[in-house]
Amino acid sequence: MKKFLLAATLFATFSAFSAEKVENEISLQMYTLRNVGTPAEQFAMAHRAGFEHVELVGNHGLSATQLKTLLAENKLTVTSSHQQLSTLEHNYAQTVAFNKAVGNNTIVVPWIEPQDRPDSTQGWIDYAQRLDKLGEKLRGDGIQLAYHNHNFEMKKYDGVTALEIIFNHSQPQNLQLEMDAAWVSRGGQDPARILKAYPGRVFAIHAKDNASIGIRDDEMNFAPLGEGLLDWATILPAAKASGVKWFIVEHDKPKDAWSIISTSRQNLRAALEKLAP
Repeated sequence: MKKFLLAATLFATFSAFSAEKVENEISLQMYTLRNVGTPAEQFAMAHRAGFEHVELVGNHGLSATQLKTLLAENKLTVTSSHQQLSTLEHNYAQTVAFNKAVGNNTIVVPWIEPQDRPDSTQGWIDYAQRLDKLGEKLRGDGIQLAYHNHNFEMKKYDGVTALEIIFNHSQPQNLQLEMDAAWVSRGGQDPARILKAYPGRVFAIHAKDNASIGIRDDEMNFAPLGEGLLDWATILPAAKASGVKWFIVEHDKPKDAWSIISTSRQNLRAALEKLAP
């Protein structure tokens, strides 16, 4: 009987540890909740849905003190923040100070406007070196720089995707990737292949799925992880093996934000628990 009780206690302890470990791999990109009332309501919804970590979008129209208070009230910590490259380059000191004040040490460049996108191999090399230089500067100030992809970085130039040109012409310590697997797939590339080819370069995965045309057309054909077309049974183990630290729930155009984030978190957590040692 004692052996049974000991075994049961050890199992319960291990299960609790495993669940907490998985929880500390899950975050929410707050862009998903941008249309949900005030910032206070948005962070409160993240907390109610069970998230303990969030990825910010700029300053949310708040001072660092106001944002820090909202995070504390909702028991949320910051995994990373999306900041436009122009903001970083032209308001460097203020941006660094703000992010440090709210407890963030990873800044992600999320987007390139169509008119600013490189259109040649050399153009992408120049862009990569621009990011690398900025990443080195940020690293000196205690902040990691990362880049978030869409589908246009999957275009090939002389047989090499723009994303891989960025990888090949920047240093891992200066530039990491936040991989949006859904956009990678939409660009005709395989997320698992990239993860295997560039171990240690991807710090986070944006965890969302693609739906078929005709399904969720009013949500840009995005779906919660596990309810669409992507092969997560291959992608998630590849992500783990590659060194991915965060799996960040996101949706570009949720029709029902609460349903999307709660379903996404439930599916993501279940998938990660299956991989937990």
